[in-house]
Amino acid sequence: MNAPKYPSKTPALMIQGCTSDAGKSVLAAAICRILARRGLRIAPFKPQNMALNSAVTIDGGEIGRAQALQALAAGVPPHIDFNPILLKPSTDKRAQVIIHGKAMSDLNARDYHEYKPTAMKAVLESWDRLCDSYDCIVVEGAGSPAEINLRARDIANMGFAEVVDCPVIIVADIDRGGVFAHLVGTLELLSASERARVKGFVINRFRGDIGLLESGLTWLEERTGKPVLGVLPYLHGLYLDAEDALPRKKEAKGEAAKLKVIAPAYPRISNHNDLDPLRFHPDVDFTIVGPHDAVPPCDLIVLPGSKAVQADLNWLREMGWEEAIRRHLRYGGKVIGICGGLQMLGKQLHDPLGLEGQPGSAPGLGLIDYETTLAAEKRLENVTGTLNLAGSPPIAGYRIHMGVTNGAALERPSTQLDGVPEGAISEDNQILATYCHGLFDTPEALAALLEWAGHKPTAYFDPNERRERDLDRLADAVEQSLDLERLAEWLPLKAKSSN
Repeated sequence: MNAPKYPSKTPALMIQGCTSDAGKSVLAAAICRILARRGLRIAPFKPQNMALNSAVTIDGGEIGRAQALQALAAGVPPHIDFNPILLKPSTDKRAQVIIHGKAMSDLNARDYHEYKPTAMKAVLESWDRLCDSYDCIVVEGAGSPAEINLRARDIANMGFAEVVDCPVIIVADIDRGGVFAHLVGTLELLSASERARVKGFVINRFRGDIGLLESGLTWLEERTGKPVLGVLPYLHGLYLDAEDALPRKKEAKGEAAKLKVIAPAYPRISNHNDLDPLRFHPDVDFTIVGPHDAVPPCDLIVLPGSKAVQADLNWLREMGWEEAIRRHLRYGGKVIGICGGLQMLGKQLHDPLGLEGQPGSAPGLGLIDYETTLAAEKRLENVTGTLNLAGSPPIAGYRIHMGVTNGAALERPSTQLDGVPEGAISEDNQILATYCHGLFDTPEALAALLEWAGHKPTAYFDPNERRERDLDRLADAVEQSLDLERLAEWLPLKAKSSN
């Protein structure tokens, strides 16, 4: 790469991957937790992220959910500089471009490619600020550095690493198969300077007899001249916010699960981490229902957020969900709509500015009496309050939406957020709607919502406590499996003495 060097002023290490979902996010989170436990002030950083799971930062911006998780692992509040460029796809060819936490424009892929030099300036501004404020930085790449068609003007992987002169390790997922081909092939497709920047490999999600892998590891090191820095075990049941991918498998609950809950996997589902407390609660049999799958009978349907509400509502209708929801309600079932799901439940969706397609209006599901009009300004805020259910259980979450909702149903609010009534509960008490992401995250609200849906929980479950515990479990496993002595060549492993 011919770009001028922009040397890092602070120790840093970049984690790149052979594929999406190879383990970059969780390895970065683990290293953040390991170093934070050793007294270091560490910043997570992802120059460019493409994800529909996002979080609201302490400074009122929006970043990828994975960087918020890494901030939690590092023990620092999430900040816009941890993810200066966030792309939120609205179609297969267009995405909302969020710079330093604020939505700037909606661009197609070709126009964004031309915009990348400007985006890189924003990335380096954030990098400078982090270098001045932290002991070290763990950087996460995006996708794969070997995507030939994306190499020009790259700001997500090696393009960034070359500019700031950052060492790189590459992680591959052995559970997918082909791990040696992935690693060797990725290295071969890099330039000479990029290959030299790669300091070693990490193999993720290994299960089985490590002795049977040794010959392959020896071959890989001899073939590439790069060390294998660690083989990380497959850790089942980690409660960690996904960057974007839906869960790979259903959590096993056995006979303990008494309440059946389902949610549709519509194409532009966003912030589906809202559903994680249901997925992991021992009393809940939770299922994500994919395209063309039959909608199973259940006690509760949750309509999660969406980046393209009208398009995803059309998908619901095409997949038979509209009739399934009406049948579910006729038989006394409950429905919860969160953010985009709230908007779908109303009578009309108005998009006068064409923010999600052609300007105009479309009918909603008509199950509750309000209408939503999309507005250009996005609402971003962390909120606390209470649910308007028995006992007024506390909730703490965030709002990210562009819709303004009005109608008679709002006279029966579902929540009080920062002292203001919000959302709606239907007159028959079967539908609850809110803009509040994180609805299920407090144990009191989670228990109250399950009881509202028809089942008084027999088990206490605190999602935030479980997340913290699993971050420690992840960090413990990585600390045992990763060559920390080699890691010390690029990152400090203990805080400097104050004396």
